[in-house]
Amino acid sequence: MPAARIPIHAIKGRGAATHLAHRFSRDERNAFDDGWGTLEEGAAEAEDLPPLATEVRFEDVKSVLNENESPDVSFDRSLNPYRGCEHGCIYCFARPTHSYLNLSPGLDFETKLIAKRNIVEVLRAELGRKSYKPSHVAIGTATDCYQPIERDLRLTRSIIELLQETQHPFALVTKSSAVERDLDLIAPMAAQHLAAVYVTVTTLDGELARKLEPRAAAPHRRLRTIRTLAEAGVPVGVSVAPQIPFVNEDMEQVLEAAWEAGARSAFYTVIRLPWEVAPLFKEWLALHYPQRADRIMARIHEMRGGKDYDADFATRMKGTGLWADLIRQRFEKAANRIGFNRERIPLDLGAFRPPGAAGQGSLF
Repeated sequence: MPAARIPIHAIKGRGAATHLAHRFSRDERNAFDDGWGTLEEGAAEAEDLPPLATEVRFEDVKSVLNENESPDVSFDRSLNPYRGCEHGCIYCFARPTHSYLNLSPGLDFETKLIAKRNIVEVLRAELGRKSYKPSHVAIGTATDCYQPIERDLRLTRSIIELLQETQHPFALVTKSSAVERDLDLIAPMAAQHLAAVYVTVTTLDGELARKLEPRAAAPHRRLRTIRTLAEAGVPVGVSVAPQIPFVNEDMEQVLEAAWEAGARSAFYTVIRLPWEVAPLFKEWLALHYPQRADRIMARIHEMRGGKDYDADFATRMKGTGLWADLIRQRFEKAANRIGFNRERIPLDLGAFRPPGAAGQGSLF
């Protein structure tokens, strides 16, 4: 089934260039300062064609908390309020999950979003089970929990309100400045060792970020978010993931800028190209970097045993081979020199109280 191609001038800030056929194949927003100047008077799209519209669908889920069975991931459980992500990051490893919905991992992943409207009710029930034991929960591990539709739907905020009520620890990762909206919840929890935030800054190059992550906040805006979080007393880290050979080559500068802004922990991964992400990324390279596309893919293959991707738990996050080792050395030397990861503040698992227990005093 051929991909439905869209002219580059009609993409209008999307990451993928096609409605890529998947392996199972047979709206308006409130204004928000994302750092790209979209609030400035007269800011508008230069082209005459209308932008690709975002469609939000709703679903009722039966379960919320996902148990982590991967030994290369640090958290025990995760939850995601949304399926699909309007940020449109071309490298997103979660794109293939849209195939299970019979939707394209390409433009559908960015434009046909699924909101789990009953997520708070289901989470309340799961936290209230007698057998439940608190553990480290990560929010937004597959798709960004603060992507643009969160401004209106507020599912992430409702989740954090419940976690605050139950004194349940959590961490979240985002590319969005919208996390600042919820500092009234996050900062008090952070003071109790119940919350941490990681902000992804892939590059300081705004032009490159606009291509890689077209609807995420601008790099300088993410640094401002790190500063805002840190000044509010929130433990904040920086993710410099993914590292892509010959694409984002300013890892050391990103780490220095994040440290200056207040981040005190850092991590990285190398690019992962599972399933449909590989052809989408190759299309993106051909569109934006045709002269170096072969060289980029050659280095990726070098880190993946000659393949687009290797899902082995031992190597999938960092890769193998000379190039992967060079990236590792760069990160470790820069992180050590700057001072990252010298002190970890553990989240408090002992403060948890089941839903409904808060504020209940003795009747006698």
